[in-house]
Order: sequence, then structure tokens, then C-alpha cells
Amino acid sequence: MGRYRVRMKIVENPSLLTYNTFGIDVKARRLVEVEDAAELCRIEEWEHPLLLGRGSDMVFTADYEGTVVRLAEECEGKVKECDGGLSVWGGMVLDELVEHNIAEGYYGLENLSGVPGTVGAGVVQNVGAYGVEIGDVVQRVEVYDRQQCDFHWLNREECRFGYRNSVFKQQGGRYVVVRVELRLGRKFEPCLRYRAVEALPRGTAAEWREALLALRWSKLPKPEEYGSAGSFFKNPVVGAAKYEELRSRFEAMPEGHRVDGIEVAYKISAAWLIDQAGWKGRKMGRVGVWPQQALVLYNAGHCVGSEVVALAAMIRHDVREKFGVELEPEAIII
Repeated sequence: MGRYRVRMKIVENPSLLTYNTFGIDVKARRLVEVEDAAELCRIEEWEHPLLLGRGSDMVFTADYEGTVVRLAEECEGKVKECDGGLSVWGGMVLDELVEHNIAEGYYGLENLSGVPGTVGAGVVQNVGAYGVEIGDVVQRVEVYDRQQCDFHWLNREECRFGYRNSVFKQQGGRYVVVRVELRLGRKFEPCLRYRAVEALPRGTAAEWREALLALRWSKLPKPEEYGSAGSFFKNPVVGAAKYEELRSRFEAMPEGHRVDGIEVAYKISAAWLIDQAGWKGRKMGRVGVWPQQALVLYNAGHCVGSEVVALAAMIRHDVREKFGVELEPEAIII
């Protein structure tokens, strides 16, 4: 642990308004911002520690009566070359990493352009966009293990990446993602697995990124204008019998994606279900469903977390009643 220099910042009773992308104004008892990973050995000394990146997948419903712990976004050696790839500090902003990679000729994460949050939080959530997930390029992850009180590495298999899932999420709070080693290509080849990007111009990687950003912000609220947690719900996975029943009842339902597993299952569009249940573009008080993307709940003006939770509950109810499908939130309610 001598490789880290001891540095951190402690703030008492901070507002978390700028630490959650939904823009909900709550406070924490304490905020600890760590630039030196060695300081994570003290995490159990801090009252009720809550790990936080940029809060891009969190909805706070009240003040947090404990300590919010986050890795600083800036530190020495934030990005380093290693064994044919890159070693990246967990607190680094993910979109900044994508931009850095393109400038330095490392490819594979371009489709995550504009995705909010940090690299560490992205690994926990296995964030994805337009057919690419960060887990696709992860080789191994350095963690601080709160159970064992030490630093060690987990290889790709041990990370157990799945759809918006990982061992870090399954064992919530046990691991702090310190560094991530990524295996990236040195030749740019745009990923076209997602239908919406097939028609985008395929010039340089930088041009591809700009086209992806334009596509993203044509459908999603810009963070500087409206707060949100990105996709609020996961796309549900249903069995083959349920999938065929829905296809027979609703001919306009988009085709599902076959999911690998022991039993036949299909991932279907949560956005379509929410739209058909009548919620796309509707507002309820100070929170609403984005008009261009029904998966996104947004802050229409100084909303509180309980309003977000209430709207989400109504959407889940109506989808369940109409389709017999249960929506699972992707956002984390605190």
C-alpha cells in the first residue's frame, strides 16, 4: 500500500445536490473524498459509509445520516498503460476516459460516449449503451475488500458481469473499485450491434463519437438542463411462453433479444411497455417521463426523491396490469 500517497478531503454536512445527477437537494452527515486509495482502510471508522461515484444511478429520498465516500475524480496516474491496455483510476469520469482513449488511439468504448458517472461506478453497474457494455473490455479490477480489509485483484470471470449487473453489485458495499484494467483495440472499428447506430456516419473514431453524442442527446435530457438517472428501469427478461403470448397479443411490440442461458428467454423493451401503458411524455407534479425516451424519469423542477419513487410505482403498476410484466428499477433508491 506504500504506492499510494495519503490524501483525502472531509466535508461536514455537505449538500449532495451536485453529487447526484437527478439534482435532488439532500445532505449527508459527512463527505469523504479519497485521492489516496490507502485511506480506504479507514472506511469502517466512518459512520454508515455509502459509496458514491457521481450519483448517476441514485435517487435520494431523504438526507443521508452517514458518511458518503467517493474516489476523487483527479489523482496522479489516473490513466496508465499496462500490458497492452490501460489501467484506469476508479474515480475517473467515464466520458472523459472515452474522449482520452480516442485521442490516444485506444478503441472499444466509443459507444459509451456521454454515459454519466465514473469508471468505478460503471464497472459496478456494468453500464452499457448502443450495444457495448464496459464489462466487454474489462480484464481485471483492483478492489478494496471491506470484508478482508485488504487490496486485491479480481479477474474478468470473478467480476461476474451480466446485464446491468456484476459481483460488485451483487455483494453491494463489499468492494470499492480502485483501478480497472481494460483491454482495448488499437484499430478503430465501430460497433454496430445496436440498430439505432447502423445509419450513423462511420468516419474517424472522433467523428463516430460526435455522431453518438448527437444521437444520445436527441433522445435524452441534457444533464445541464434536466436532472435524471438515465434509464430508470431495466429491460425485463421474460420466458419463451410469455414472450410468445405478448407477441400474439401486441403485434407492434418490438422484437425481443434472445438471452443466453439454460432456459429460453427474451429481453424486451421496457421503453415500449411504458409508452404503451400511456406514460411517455407525462408529468406528475415536479417529475415526469421524458417525451423522447420513456425509460427516463426526469426532474421537471426541484423535485424530491419521494415524488420520483411515487411516479415509478405508478408506472410499474400500469405495466404490470396491462402486460403482466414486472419492471425492475435500474436506479438505486437511497
